[in-house]
Amino acid sequence: MKKVIFTEKAPAAIGPYSQAIEVNGMVFLSGQIPVNPATGEFVPGGITEQTAQVFENIKNVLAEAGLTMANIVKTTVFLADMSLFAEMNAVYAQYFEGDFPARSAVAVKALPKGALVEIESIAVR
Repeated sequence: MKKVIFTEKAPAAIGPYSQAIEVNGMVFLSGQIPVNPATGEFVPGGITEQTAQVFENIKNVLAEAGLTMANIVKTTVFLADMSLFAEMNAVYAQYFEGDFPARSAVAVKALPKGALVEIESIAVR
């Protein structure tokens, strides 16, 4: 049976989807964009600030599920331009300790609301 995970400490869904779904000890997080949930707006700055906000949103959804970044086993990073990879990667590395999760990173034509980065993740209990 699936369980919907929702927190007001991360941006609300902007369409017909959930922030996260848990099933059989696995938590599937929808892609997070750099929206500050307190303001409903993008954080000011560039890819560094946007990536940090995305991870804060991910941490808050995980916390609602009783998990931490250490529970993440897979991420998918979507970038508005692959030239942003190195800066995103530097921030990414700061949010994990020890073994890193598996990851894919791709450039896409556009992201919701003009974001520079979106990250989805899978975590396990």
